[in-house]
Amino acid sequence: MTHLLSLKPDWSSPGEPFRHSWEPLANIDQFHWMTRADVLEQLEQAQREIGIRHVRAVGMFDDKLRVWAQGPDQFHFKNEDRYLRPNYQIIDYVMDRLLKIGVRPMYTMCFMPSKMADGKSIIWDNSHTRPPLDHDAWSEFVKNAVIHARQRYGSEEVRNWYFELWNEPNLMPSFWGGTQEEFFKLWGVAFRAVKSVDPELRLGGPSTARGEWLEEFLDFAQKDGSSPDYIITHCYNNDSDSQPLVPFDGPASFRVKDSPHYLGGVVRGVEKLLKDRKFAGEVHWNEWGRSWFPYDPQKESALEAAFICKTMSDVSQAATYFGYWCLSDVYDQAGYNAETFRGHYGMLNLQGLRKPSYVAHQLLHRLGHERLSCSGGNELENAIVTPTAEGHSLLVFRYPNGIKDPVQPGTVEITLPGQPKTARLFRINERENNILAHWRELGSPDYLSPGQLSDLSGVNHLTASLGAVAIEQRGAEWVARFELETPAVALLELT
Repeated sequence: MTHLLSLKPDWSSPGEPFRHSWEPLANIDQFHWMTRADVLEQLEQAQREIGIRHVRAVGMFDDKLRVWAQGPDQFHFKNEDRYLRPNYQIIDYVMDRLLKIGVRPMYTMCFMPSKMADGKSIIWDNSHTRPPLDHDAWSEFVKNAVIHARQRYGSEEVRNWYFELWNEPNLMPSFWGGTQEEFFKLWGVAFRAVKSVDPELRLGGPSTARGEWLEEFLDFAQKDGSSPDYIITHCYNNDSDSQPLVPFDGPASFRVKDSPHYLGGVVRGVEKLLKDRKFAGEVHWNEWGRSWFPYDPQKESALEAAFICKTMSDVSQAATYFGYWCLSDVYDQAGYNAETFRGHYGMLNLQGLRKPSYVAHQLLHRLGHERLSCSGGNELENAIVTPTAEGHSLLVFRYPNGIKDPVQPGTVEITLPGQPKTARLFRINERENNILAHWRELGSPDYLSPGQLSDLSGVNHLTASLGAVAIEQRGAEWVARFELETPAVALLELT
């Protein structure tokens, strides 16, 4: 049975400001990947097509960046005569190219150079996560790194960057080999080091997973005189599996395992917490998504596109930035892809092919900056309605009750403000604007030949559904009617 979704926008309402909080921030797995030409090309594409302005990548201070190491002139020195010194050449290479393509960095000061760590605690890629052996030496190292950036790019430019200390220190010992108390001490040291260079530089934290540690962090920072310029935290919709002790605002039914609304409840809970604390700075959800699992085939489906649009419809105005995790499949935390598609995090695959999650961001990018109210929908099926310079854009999403529910056919009807001159429809479903359907037609090859990549690239662009919209007059009303299954997304552009 076909399910009808009937939407009635309030075309006469004044509308509310609608900030594109999902646009400015992109995530790359590790900083060292940005030495690769293909990753820089993907960032340039994302800057052009979905509007990113900042990129976040952890591991800036890892040994593989050579930031604290001996020089080649010491190859003949005795061990006791060798010494370490800062080296920013690789960081500068990346920064130069980011700024050239119009993308600014999140300057993420992690992890610990191994020769500075007070012991051995490493994650899968040999990043060191222990606190520093000498906090004064580490402070001087941080200060010099910031001074170098300021001298190279100018104070005005660097004041437009965001600075961040760490990544998910509450996941111990995975990302932090110390205690909460030791992390807070490191925060205070980092805060004073950065601010000693320029008090106007912006440093945020605590960069925790699952929205945790916020109250404890704010309490410490207030007493320590190191209150953050902006708040950073992360959340995934399936974080509910771990029963985290996080702020939550919503009915109990939203907090249960597999609820499609869990992430929204956490975001609103954090918004309320910060309002109660009278925190007036920016709030960055620098990692978010439906699933944190490194392998989840539905991340590469229309379901993920629908979740992105549903969630941004729900809570995009509750924070400054939402940085979806992540932009690229060039990634190696749980294994490097040996297949063209493998249920990985990226919106772009290894070859830069656009997945449905990326196309969802393209559709969101086409919306206007004012939102009109709309009746007829619900928490799982609804629309974002915005005026544009040419007319109106309506982004419709349909999300299932359960992520394992079978695809259901459906129809959407939308009451229009009058007879449009043109009506253009873009859909993301099992077939349309879904590169995986074309890949499967090729036999789902793990390794693409040059010819296969050329063929897939040729069809991997945003495509309108020709003849898919019927415009009907019903008495005094005009109605747009089109087919839209569940899960799926559609953008209707009216002029």
